[in-house]
Amino acid sequence: MTAPARPMTGDGRTALAAVATTGEVLAHPRLHEGLLEPWELRRLAAIRMPRRRDDVLAARLLLRLCVARFTGRPPEESAPAQYCADCDRPGHGRPYLHDHPGVGVSLSHADGLVGAAVGPGAVGVDVEPATRRPGPLSVLARVLPESAVREAADAPDPGAALLRFWVRAEARLKAGDGDLRVLEWTDRHRSAVVAVASTAPATTFTVGPEPAPRIRRPRDPTR
Repeated sequence: MTAPARPMTGDGRTALAAVATTGEVLAHPRLHEGLLEPWELRRLAAIRMPRRRDDVLAARLLLRLCVARFTGRPPEESAPAQYCADCDRPGHGRPYLHDHPGVGVSLSHADGLVGAAVGPGAVGVDVEPATRRPGPLSVLARVLPESAVREAADAPDPGAALLRFWVRAEARLKAGDGDLRVLEWTDRHRSAVVAVASTAPATTFTVGPEPAPRIRRPRDPTR
C-alpha cells in the first residue's frame, strides 16, 4: 500500500512516522548537527565512513522532528535518550524519552534512507532500499516464520516479498513485541520499503519546513 503523507501534529493517541532521504533531512531548515547531545556527537565522531555518518545523523534528527510533531515541543527540546539494560549503561540500546515514559520512539537508517517513529506504547520502524534483497534463505529461516518464507517463495518476485517480511520483522523487533500491528508501504518516490510496528494506529507525515504563519494584512478602506 502507499501510506498517506501529509503534515500533522500528534494527538497523543496516534503514532507518527516519517521516512525521508538523508539529503532531505540534512537540508531541513530546523534540523542540524547542533541539536545532538554530547554523547551523540561522540558516537558520530567515531564513524569513519562519511555516508554512514550522514545517515546516522539524519536518522537522529528525523527522530527529533517526529518527537516535536508528537509532543508539540520544538526540535531543540525533543532529544531522545538511550539505555542498555544488558550492561546497565546509557548512550546505547533502545531509545526513549525522559519526560514521556509511556511513549515509544524508534529510528532506522540504510544507505541514504532514514525513518523515525513515535507513539503511545511500543513502537518500532525499519526502512530498507526497495532494491535490497535479504538472504540467504538459511539465515532468513531463523528470523522469519516458516510460513512467511514459503509465501515469499511462491510470490512473483520472491526477493521483494522477502524484503517486505524482513522490514516487518525488524520493526516488531525494535518495538519489542512480535504481535503488534504493522503499517507497511513502499515509498516509490524514495525507492524505500518501510514498516512501522505500533501499539496505536500509525500515520505518516511529510518531511519539510514548517508552514509559514499566515499574515493578515489590514484591509485598505479605499478599495
